Amino acid sequence: MELKKLPYRLTVCKVHDIEEINTNKDFYFIGKTDEEISLVCVTEDAPTNTIAREDGWRGFRIQGVLDFSLIGILSRISGILAVNKIGIFAVSTFNTDYILVKEKDFERALDVLRRGGYVVV
Repeated sequence: MELKKLPYRLTVCKVHDIEEINTNKDFYFIGKTDEEISLVCVTEDAPTNTIAREDGWRGFRIQGVLDFSLIGILSRISGILAVNKIGIFAVSTFNTDYILVKEKDFERALDVLRRGGYVVV
C-alpha cells in the first residue's frame, strides 16, 4: 500500500463558528457535532480567533480510493505507530484516510511504516 506525504504543516483547532473557516483553501477538514466545530488545516490558514489550537502536525494519506468493504487499513497503520509510541490524529474522507502525527515524530513514523511494508512517496 502506498502512503503520500503531505507537503505542509498542519494545525488542529476548535472554532466558535463555521463562518470563521476559509473554505476557499485547498486543504481543510471540518468536523461539526452537537459539542464542537473542529478544523484541521494548513497552519498558515488557521483562523486567528480559535477556542483551542494545536500546531505542529504533519500528515500523509493512503493513496487511491479505498472501498468501504476493506477492513483494518487504518487499524494496521495505527497499530504499527502505536507499537512505536507514535500517537496519531486520523481523518477520513469518502475516498481515503489521512493520518497526522506530531512533527517531531513524522520522519520516524514514515520509517517504521516503510519497515512495515508501506511505500512512502
